[in-house]
Amino acid sequence: MANKKLTRRERIRFRIRKKFSGTADHPRFSVFRSNKEIYAQVIDDRKRITLISASSTEKDYEKAAPKKVSKTEQAKIVGALLCEKALKTGITSVVFDRNGYLYHGRVKALADSARKGGLKF
Repeated sequence: MANKKLTRRERIRFRIRKKFSGTADHPRFSVFRSNKEIYAQVIDDRKRITLISASSTEKDYEKAAPKKVSKTEQAKIVGALLCEKALKTGITSVVFDRNGYLYHGRVKALADSARKGGLKF
């Protein structure tokens, strides 16, 4: 069962990535979701570098979050942290890459939180 899910997600991921890539003006906002944590990064695909990253495992997150929160709340906090870092570096608009995940639950919470903070996508 897990193999079917992974191959399905891979197919969706490649189909999404075929249509767009991140540039210096509009970098790609990529999301990765594990069972316990959530990670987000802003990537310039032309230079092949990660410009900004935020996750639920870093020290900034631990300062911003209370001890016990749900995974959806984790995603909201990570989205706000990434947005804050992006605005500090001058990035205001991005292209959203959901990385093959459905736009629902944690992925949607992360995106909504980043939009609420001021990122445009």
